[in-house]
Amino acid sequence: MSDNPFLESAFHIRWSALQPAQIEPAVNEALTRAEAAITAISALPLPDVTYANTFLALENSTEELNRVWGKVGHLQSVADSPALRDAYNAMLPKVSAFFARIPLDATLWSRLRAFADTPAAKALTGVHRRFLDETVADFRQAGADLPEAQRARLEALQSELAQLTQKYSENVLDATNAGQVLVTDEARLAGLPAHAKAAARRSAEQKNLGTPEQPVWRISLHAPAQEPVMTYAEDATLRHELWTKAVAVGSEAPHDNSELITRILTLRAEKAALLGKPHFADLVTERRMAKSGTRALAFLADIQAKAAAPFARECRELEEFKAQQTGGAVGPLAPWELAFWSDKLRRERYAFDDEQLRPYFPMDRVIAGMFELAGRVFGLRLTERSDVETWHAEVKFYDVYDRKGRHVGSFYADWYPRESKRGGAWMNYLITGGPAADGTRTPHLGLMCGNLTPPAEGKPSLLTHRDVETIFHEFGHLLHHLLGEVEIKSLNGVNVAWDFVELPSQIMENWCWERASLDLFARHHETGAAIPEDLFSRMTAARKFRSACATMRQISLAKMDLLMHVRTAEFLGAGDIGAKARAAVAECLVPTQPPAPTVVKRFTHIFADPVGYAAGYYSYKWAEVLDADAFTRFRNEGLFSPQVGAEFVEKILSKGNSADPAELYRSFMGREPDVQALLVRAGLAA
Repeated sequence: MSDNPFLESAFHIRWSALQPAQIEPAVNEALTRAEAAITAISALPLPDVTYANTFLALENSTEELNRVWGKVGHLQSVADSPALRDAYNAMLPKVSAFFARIPLDATLWSRLRAFADTPAAKALTGVHRRFLDETVADFRQAGADLPEAQRARLEALQSELAQLTQKYSENVLDATNAGQVLVTDEARLAGLPAHAKAAARRSAEQKNLGTPEQPVWRISLHAPAQEPVMTYAEDATLRHELWTKAVAVGSEAPHDNSELITRILTLRAEKAALLGKPHFADLVTERRMAKSGTRALAFLADIQAKAAAPFARECRELEEFKAQQTGGAVGPLAPWELAFWSDKLRRERYAFDDEQLRPYFPMDRVIAGMFELAGRVFGLRLTERSDVETWHAEVKFYDVYDRKGRHVGSFYADWYPRESKRGGAWMNYLITGGPAADGTRTPHLGLMCGNLTPPAEGKPSLLTHRDVETIFHEFGHLLHHLLGEVEIKSLNGVNVAWDFVELPSQIMENWCWERASLDLFARHHETGAAIPEDLFSRMTAARKFRSACATMRQISLAKMDLLMHVRTAEFLGAGDIGAKARAAVAECLVPTQPPAPTVVKRFTHIFADPVGYAAGYYSYKWAEVLDADAFTRFRNEGLFSPQVGAEFVEKILSKGNSADPAELYRSFMGREPDVQALLVRAGLAA
């Protein structure tokens, strides 16, 4: 065995020993062993196939490679460097090609199929039956049953899709980076928060624009720079100028995505046809909770119908408010006026500003309160350790114990931004443990990362309420991994259907809105006082402000996505695809003058990956129904009920993908999901 630290299987990873120069030899060694393991399965005489030497052997064949590549990918996310990036990009094609070949390996597939047809296979039960069925479905969905010529076409098609979607992504990024609005008259920035003005000044300085005597403020098209201007800037011409550049992303040469979208949709439709499906949406949803594109569309139509009247009322209210404030006539606002006037209406109606909450959310208290909640509800005990090596001094390490005192898992938490760390927030895992066939159990190892406000000038890190929700959200994903009790590792934790995976994360966000749970941790960092009742009331009331418009926006994006992948032919041919997309969802869009284009030419969720969220954007709203509905059990039976918490662990968190997600949900709730809870939470129903 090599002494390469990337190949080590120790639970406590020696992060300081992991160097970029070791990546290529480690990955090559793991690839060689994985390929040899798969070759051994493929070489089995057909009469000798068993469950252990086919399906279980396939499961085990890539475990080492997954562990090695997981460390590499994680370091690339949190400790990037030129040498690490080069090593990662050098090995990415080899690793990707290896995994892509597995389901199209005809000899391997013949061995799996041979066992699947035996009486021994039909006698399998529980998680082993589920594993066999899921593996067979994975292979078939990837084209394993196709004749050789069609498999070759599918491989070529997949390769072209990868290149096209990468180019789409590059066009959006390059156009976004190239776009900017430069301001030389500070008076034009009236209304902007001080932090947004300072950021615009720094952005200009980084581009060597302006001087101390003649300063320049640079507003980029990236969301953190754009949103404060669209929301707060009093200068309407500034908002108009910025909006015009932002909506042009992906629409103008040399970064026009129009033809790429047409080709991507065409190839996805061909892929679906090769695999025997009427359209790409059915291919994507077949093994998700929705089961079909038609059912996903019907789900959206139901919510759209329920939100239609409140949506029309909210649109009218904003038009009337602007007219009242300006003395003008009531009529549609310009697209660059919506965020500005919405914020003014919100402030007038609720006298609430998110910044008022920040002093009540010091990071350490939030984490401690979340851990106390996990103890009360899920019976967990979390302890911080200082004797375990991490990849950065700011990273913390915790062990997690369950009600029985078992060490179920551990995790790293890395919450503050660094230049070497990618943006956003995420949960991931490094080791999947769980129960083994011999009755033993090994702990899981996971991680949570974010880019939250760091401590400054001797003060603690003070978070926004949205930051708090983010921490709780990622912690929910983490619990899904750490509490997994699935013998087959590839079925553990978060390896579930795309429209089910957000249930454990989103349900945790609900406790961030409850008075009793907020009182566990929401305390003023200087006085220790809880959030005043008046501020709490305004915060919860403002939660539902223009919620029908927010709902309709999500419906419009999800519906546009599905329609393009169900009725693809209607979006191809002559005419601008952006105009066609807008017409398809016009009734879901806030009426403006002029009409605003859709995001189709910069919709990276859908077009920046061969699959990604394509025909799957509905999953956001689908999972909202599940989390709002499931949380009603805690509301009705006790916000901190250990009984309900234990059931959630037993029936959802511990099960991973060991059973159909709809079956797991029914087991916990005793019925099918009910959309009513989401409508009530959003203020769309009583």
